[in-house]
Amino acid sequence: MKTADILQITKSSFQSLEPQEENKLVNSFLQKLINMDYRARYTAIKHRQEEDNKDSTNPDIHPMDVQMAVFHCADGFLKQLMVTKLSQCQYSLPLLVPDPFTQQIEFPLWTFREINKSWKKKDFNNEIISQTQPVYKAETPMVAFFRFGSVSSSKSQLINGLINEKPHTFFHRNCSGSSRTRLLMDGVVEIAWYCPSGKNTDAFDDCVAFCNLHGDAAANEKQYEILSSMASVNVLFLPDFGQKNQYKGLVRLLFKSPRPLICLLTDNDCKKTEMGNGKFINGLKDKNLSNVSNQIREIITVSLIKQKNTFKLEDVAKHTGIRVDEEDPECRRGKEAAAQIMGLLRGKDPSTVKETNLPCQGKLWHDWCKINKELRHLQGENLEEDKSTKLKNMREIREEQVAQGLSEFMKTFIETMKSQRDNEKNYFLRWMMNQLDDFTSEKLCGLHKEYGVKWDEVSALKKKPDSPDQLQHEETNLENLSDKISRTSFGLEHILREFGQIYESWSSVTKNKKDNLQFDFCSLPSLAAEMMISGFPMELMDGDAAHIPLSWVTAVLDELVKKLGDQKVFVLSVLGIQSSGKSTMLNAMFGLQFAVSAGRCTKGAFMQLVKISEEMKTELKFDYILVVDTEGLRAPELAGRSTTHRDNEMATFVVGLGNMTLINIFGENPSEMQDILQIVVQAFMRMKNVRLSPSCIFVHQNVSDITAGEKNMEGRRRLQEKLDDTTELAAKEEVSDAEGFSDVIAFDVQNDVKYFAHLWDGSPPMAPPNPNYCENIQELKQTIQTHASKSDGIMLTHLRDRIKDLWEALLSEQFVFSFKNSLEITTYKKLETEYSKWAWSLRSAMLDVENKFYNKIENEAIKIIEEAYLQTELNAKSEEVKKTMYDFFEKDRDAAVLNQWKGFFEIKINQLQENIVRETKIKLNGVLQQRHLKKKIDVERTKHENTLFEKSKELVLKFKEQANDENFMKTQFDSFWKQQTAEIIRDTPLVEDIDILGDVKNILIQNYKRLPLDRMKESSKHKDMISLPSFSEYVQLKRSSGYTAPLKNMYKGAKDMIGRVLSEDDEVQIRSLITDITEHTDKMIQSYNIAKVGYNNSFIQQLIDYIKSRVTQHEEEPKVKYVFKSEFFMDLVLFICHRTNKTFTDQYKMFREANDPVLYFERKSEEYYRIFQKYCQGATSTAIFGEFVCNKLKEPIQQTVYKNTAKDLADETRTNCESLNGNRSNLEKHILRRLAEKHDFEACMTYINNPREHFKNFISSEVSQYITVRFEDSVRPKMENSIKLLEQKITNVAQESTKHVKADSWLCHFALQLSDVLVFSVRDLTGVSHDDVDVSFLDDVIKKELPSIISDIRSKFSTETFPVKLEHTDRPDELLIKHLCDCCWVQCPFCAAICTNTIKDHPGDHSVPFHRNNGLNGWFYRGTTNLAINICTSAVASDGSFCPNSSDDTVLWKEYRKGGPKYKSWSITPDLSELPYWKWFVCRFQEDLEKHYGKTYQGHGKIPDEWRRYSQEEAIKSLDKYI
Repeated sequence: MKTADILQITKSSFQSLEPQEENKLVNSFLQKLINMDYRARYTAIKHRQEEDNKDSTNPDIHPMDVQMAVFHCADGFLKQLMVTKLSQCQYSLPLLVPDPFTQQIEFPLWTFREINKSWKKKDFNNEIISQTQPVYKAETPMVAFFRFGSVSSSKSQLINGLINEKPHTFFHRNCSGSSRTRLLMDGVVEIAWYCPSGKNTDAFDDCVAFCNLHGDAAANEKQYEILSSMASVNVLFLPDFGQKNQYKGLVRLLFKSPRPLICLLTDNDCKKTEMGNGKFINGLKDKNLSNVSNQIREIITVSLIKQKNTFKLEDVAKHTGIRVDEEDPECRRGKEAAAQIMGLLRGKDPSTVKETNLPCQGKLWHDWCKINKELRHLQGENLEEDKSTKLKNMREIREEQVAQGLSEFMKTFIETMKSQRDNEKNYFLRWMMNQLDDFTSEKLCGLHKEYGVKWDEVSALKKKPDSPDQLQHEETNLENLSDKISRTSFGLEHILREFGQIYESWSSVTKNKKDNLQFDFCSLPSLAAEMMISGFPMELMDGDAAHIPLSWVTAVLDELVKKLGDQKVFVLSVLGIQSSGKSTMLNAMFGLQFAVSAGRCTKGAFMQLVKISEEMKTELKFDYILVVDTEGLRAPELAGRSTTHRDNEMATFVVGLGNMTLINIFGENPSEMQDILQIVVQAFMRMKNVRLSPSCIFVHQNVSDITAGEKNMEGRRRLQEKLDDTTELAAKEEVSDAEGFSDVIAFDVQNDVKYFAHLWDGSPPMAPPNPNYCENIQELKQTIQTHASKSDGIMLTHLRDRIKDLWEALLSEQFVFSFKNSLEITTYKKLETEYSKWAWSLRSAMLDVENKFYNKIENEAIKIIEEAYLQTELNAKSEEVKKTMYDFFEKDRDAAVLNQWKGFFEIKINQLQENIVRETKIKLNGVLQQRHLKKKIDVERTKHENTLFEKSKELVLKFKEQANDENFMKTQFDSFWKQQTAEIIRDTPLVEDIDILGDVKNILIQNYKRLPLDRMKESSKHKDMISLPSFSEYVQLKRSSGYTAPLKNMYKGAKDMIGRVLSEDDEVQIRSLITDITEHTDKMIQSYNIAKVGYNNSFIQQLIDYIKSRVTQHEEEPKVKYVFKSEFFMDLVLFICHRTNKTFTDQYKMFREANDPVLYFERKSEEYYRIFQKYCQGATSTAIFGEFVCNKLKEPIQQTVYKNTAKDLADETRTNCESLNGNRSNLEKHILRRLAEKHDFEACMTYINNPREHFKNFISSEVSQYITVRFEDSVRPKMENSIKLLEQKITNVAQESTKHVKADSWLCHFALQLSDVLVFSVRDLTGVSHDDVDVSFLDDVIKKELPSIISDIRSKFSTETFPVKLEHTDRPDELLIKHLCDCCWVQCPFCAAICTNTIKDHPGDHSVPFHRNNGLNGWFYRGTTNLAINICTSAVASDGSFCPNSSDDTVLWKEYRKGGPKYKSWSITPDLSELPYWKWFVCRFQEDLEKHYGKTYQGHGKIPDEWRRYSQEEAIKSLDKYI
């Protein structure tokens, strides 16, 4: 049996029922023992029927047989745990144990190594002396009890009467459950210690050991020999001194021994008789046991005064013929390894060894922590310089830590840990704990006594107001003593702390210097994780430094994930006043190993894993309970160290970390209760404000008369009132609207308040734990189970992030403002990615629907578009998306976190669907309208084509005789074609070239004569209006009116003269106006659909009129304090028309190719000549007509192939292109990477000033590159597949249509069947004669002719033709732009970073993974020409301030939300990360930025030297870390 098996949480862990079957006995016994319930020894089967007791063939199992059976089956660690718990229950412990099979005697010395005994005694001056010693080291008198033969009185019962009546230290024949069927106790020697309390009622004045040999001593010679030789006093039980007594020889030897002897005759009633030489005889027959006990106690007391020899547990191992458990190979090797390491400390002062052997965790670590906290209070104008200085100092400290090197002690310890296997490693670690305690205990004991005396002196001086100087001096001495105690304390936790500092310092230096350090520090987290898995507590918060070594804790948890998987844990934390029994409670509840001793035992916070059994995982949704023990609040020794702040910090951290927190209250002191309630309520209120929802249970310990129900009800009522009152007070401080505690946390005062009995059943040190306390522990466990069964727990990776989030927020001292919930952020990003997939699924499906309806419109198969039609077509995909979304919210591992957004995203996906349907309807209705507009053009063109077709037939008939003369016929056809097309061109308006910029100039000259038209001469050098550093040259301040107008106007005039007209907010306002106008004009141009209906210069007029109206509207807004000069309107028009010129010309080019008769008929010439040739060669009308149909299908096929491929390609690119396959944050990361790689400053400024435009350009570039790179292996195969499907569809439809006898019917059916997939209708063949066409052969003709058409289309597939053949809105990059850019574009009011939320109008605040330097946005320090160097996330951690909205009012950076609505809508949490990307960017483009803005990075804006050490590679690599 192993400790891990016993300590894991099972169903029986929460039950307190007596076992009803034999196979449940052991588990029940161990569970009670772990809970420190001394009734564990009386565990027996609860019979269901009384007859069972009468069944002699199936007798009850003796309770001591259960204990010994467990002992024999347990491994060394479980034995040690078991014996330690027996000792805590004040029970006797196995000292010599014969093997039940071989009878070899074992001395389990190892099991005693964890036991300490404390007692008090009076010295010669009658002063009380306190002592605490490990039992294996204690040198005490020992009284040995044994018997010869069978006796009528119980030795064990008599011993109990001597030392402790409650409980029965030694189990005896009269105890409950005892029987004669005892099997495993004969030959067992048990030991117990009597520990005095320093009172007159003590049975003995000093600590005394009592040993009891079970069974006949004569039959257990070795045990008898050891006991009798080591005892200070021997106590022999005999029936009587009869003639037939077979033990005469043994008795005679005892009487001859120099050791005192008490011979008790159970069958004799003789009086106490002293035989001389310390030998006594006393009869027990018919005597009062209490009187006999008193007589024997007196004899022992007198004998011990005379007998000075003492007993030491370790000396038992010196006897031969017995097996010592510590000689087991694994235990021995562990001990030897520990001894070797401890040898390095031999002879050294315990108060100095930590400094020399664990150098990393001393002053250097404490200095680092101090600076790290100061980082949250940056000062001065150049905050980044201050931050860089502090970070540099911290880095230097890390380098100093590394320079210390590994001490021989640590080097040996780490090598030993690495070289050992599991059991051996556990033995080694426990030996280290043991020997470190030995090393420091004496020194610490003296220091604690000295501290106690000094504390009393200080307390007395505080009552004397006339001694302030002396008080201060003594308080300093007390502080020095406290520091010395801290320096002297040396345990395994300090070694692990050194692990952490070695790891943090070496990893920091390695990261910065890239040296190959000669030490594998990366193995340390793995070693610590193994220790946690093995059941050792792990320090979470360093109590001495009051700091969390975040990198170390993160690394250890990462290793846990590697070893266990990303398991779910339920975090159970505890909080309470110092020395209120928190650790004792946790140890009793789960059998843990948190340090327990008098005074302040826990410093900082420790965590320990408790495994959940497989059977319990059906009820609990997690794999482990992570128990977090913490230092006590309101520690007297911390007074004067800002104890209130530290307590609040600890409470907030523990409450935030725990799924449940046990609030431990000790005693009934109203002041202490008020203290802890205030701290706790504030902590829970903070959790509510950051949307964390832990639960809590109040545990009220050491309550008298807990069975009084009325009193408990009254206590609960008072507690509720205090909680509500405290909540009301705390709400004012935390700016909350909570009126009662139930507004802060779900709390049931009836079930979530537990009253605990006193821990001890009597007066220590001999008192056992109170059984009622143990029952209370069990009840608490059941309540915890009830709460835990409703909790999802937290993943280890999420726990790691939660620790970081809580600690970073606490360091900033404004918890709610600074808290960043990484789990929520990560989960929301995951949700954004999924939403993007759902949205694309709907868009992609609607594109298919749109193409289908587009073809129907073009084919005039549909006259009206209704939303209901579109919605019906989309229903199947809509249901699929909703099902996927439902599964995601219900089944994802973070479902509990996702639930808060479920309703919003359900609404959002419905809105998206409605919008997609509405947009598609509008677009298709636009196609309908345009269909009517260009119908005349199409009819004319079709008429001309078909006329040419008929006239070419007439030409063949005219020259039928010369039909075989190919040259002649070619000449005739060319002449005919030239003549006919000339007539057509003459009757058709020419499609002329367009000059967009010329039209712009003409319209401006005609309509805006007052404009500075000379600026148009420089139009080729138009300004990029969005990227301009300032718009001051374009504006002048509005003139004021009223009494003060002259003065105000003079001031404004002065500002105009010096060019400081606009504030930073005005600049942002104007840039936003330009961006809005640009985006709207883009939409206007797309709505014109120039590729279909052609160009009209009225379009330009509409654009200019729109721009003018927007500019005027902006000027008239009440908050706008300026008006635009005419140059602004002029330059804005030219800028927009320049940027849209290509769109106009590209679309018009497509229109012209399709509609310019010259170009069109040039393309058609070859097709018509082939048909003409066939006529000449005597082809049938059916063959000619079939080929004509195929030629008519060529352009529709080509158009459909390109559109289908574009849609499929958009889908594939979104999936396979790394930059486009995630959420908005992912897209931005790749944009930033590309900017760094290209070193294109203009592109960078476009990204900063017009991010949406840059995003569009980037997406287009990515898609274009993807098409170019993947054309042959991806794009062409898609086109080939699409054209193959169309070819198959056409041939199938042609074959199906042959059932129609007449050509008209054939044609109608053929066109109708293709109307979904191709733009082809009967109208396309209007005027073409087909009276003599034989329909039955048409499908053969089409099968024959279509491949050549398909081949011709295929031959033109290329990267050049792909984008050209598509309308603008059908291009894959435009499809993706529409999808990816439909998101939030709000920019940070400080640095202009874009909110990276994928959802437009998203819930909650705007946010961005990392902010950037404010100077990039043109911000500068007021009254200077120095560009701002601050980064938002550093600034909000500082004590500085800013002027919002360019006012003279100042707002603290930490309270930036008070600056106004645009500031309030942003979540900017303090973040002191390195952010290499933007630091590198500023250094790389410093000159460009200074030139662009006309300002410099000097003075307050000086770039810190530290920034210049980042390389481009590091900058790009950092993007993966921060995004």
